[in-house]
Amino acid sequence: MVRSDMERRNDDSMPGYLCVDEFIKDMVAARALTTAFELKLIDFLAFGPPATFDDLKKSVLSTHSGLKLLLKLLVDSGVLETDSDRYLLTPGFSAALEYRDLLLTKLEFSHIAAHDFIDSFSFLTADPLEFMKRAGMFRLFNYGNALENTPENRKQTARWMRITTMLTRYEAPACLSLHNFAQHVRMLDIGGNSGEFALQACRANPELQATVFDLPVVCDIGHDHLRTEPESARIHFVTGNARADDLPAGFDLITFKSMLHDWPDEVVRTLLYKACNALEPGGKLLIFERGPFETGEAGLSYSNIPILLFAHTLRSPDLYIECLEENDFHQIRVQWIDLEMPFFIVTGVKKTDAVLQC
Repeated sequence: MVRSDMERRNDDSMPGYLCVDEFIKDMVAARALTTAFELKLIDFLAFGPPATFDDLKKSVLSTHSGLKLLLKLLVDSGVLETDSDRYLLTPGFSAALEYRDLLLTKLEFSHIAAHDFIDSFSFLTADPLEFMKRAGMFRLFNYGNALENTPENRKQTARWMRITTMLTRYEAPACLSLHNFAQHVRMLDIGGNSGEFALQACRANPELQATVFDLPVVCDIGHDHLRTEPESARIHFVTGNARADDLPAGFDLITFKSMLHDWPDEVVRTLLYKACNALEPGGKLLIFERGPFETGEAGLSYSNIPILLFAHTLRSPDLYIECLEENDFHQIRVQWIDLEMPFFIVTGVKKTDAVLQC
C-alpha cells in the first residue's frame, strides 16, 4: 500500500526565496533587470542612498536615452520606485535581493532557455528527440563533457553545475523538512552533482556521513565546491557512471535528487534496481523530483521557461512506486510539495528479506 500526502502551503508559509520569481515574470522585465545588474545600477542603489537621474548618469555606463529607458522599465516592473526626483529600490525588490545568488542564477537560466523556446518550440511539441538535438539547453547539460578532466570540459561542466547547485541549495530544505535524515547514518547521493544536497543534509544532521556518486569532472568540481565547508570531512566523492558501473554499498539511505527525470523509463528501472541492490536491508530509498509540468492559473512565467523545456521528461511518481514495489520495498510513501511548481518525495524501505527484480 502506498501512502500519499499533499503538503499544501498558504502564502504565509511559502519559502521566502520564491519572491525572486516576481521579478522574472516576463522577458522584458527580466532582461532589463539583468542589464541593471550588469551596469552596477542595482549595486549603486542597494549600497547607497536614493539617487537622482544625474547621480545615476555619473555612475552608470549608459547613454542619456538608454538610462531613461532602463529606469522606466525597472519602475514598470516594480524593481524601482521614485521619491520626488530620486530613484530607490522598492521594498519588494529589496526583499528579493536577499536571495541575490538565486535571482541571478534564475535570470541566467531563463535567458539560456528563451533562445530554445523561441527557435525550437515547434520541435519540443512535435518531436522532443529532435528538439534535444537542436537545443542549446541540452548542449549545456552535456554529461559527455564530465567524463574527462580537460580545461574546456571543466569550464562547460562548471557552468551547468553552478545552476543546478543554486537550485538545489534553495530546494533542499523542503525535502529536509519532510524526511527525517537524523534516522540515517550513511547516505549515498547518486548523481549528487556538486554535493550541495549532501551538504544540506549533513549540515542539518551532525552524525550523518554522505557519499556523492557522479562523473569524474563533476566530482572534481564538487570537491572544490565543498572544500571550505565544515561538513566536507563527512562528505566523500566516488567517481563512476551510475548506468554502467557498480554502486558502492553499505548505506542505509540512498537518494536521487532531480536526477531520474533525465533518463527514459528503461534506464530509470536499471538505476533504481542498482540502487535497491546497493541499499542495506531495512534502509530507505528517497527520490526528490519535480512533478509533471503545470502552468497554473496565472499562466506561464518567463522564469518557468527552463522547466518548460524539460516538460516531456518530468513524470509522475508512478514509475518510481512501481519499481520499488517490484523490488520488494514496503512503507512506500509519496509526499507532494508546492514550491514554484509541484515537487514530490517518494520513499520506500527495503525489506530485510527483499527479493530484487532486475
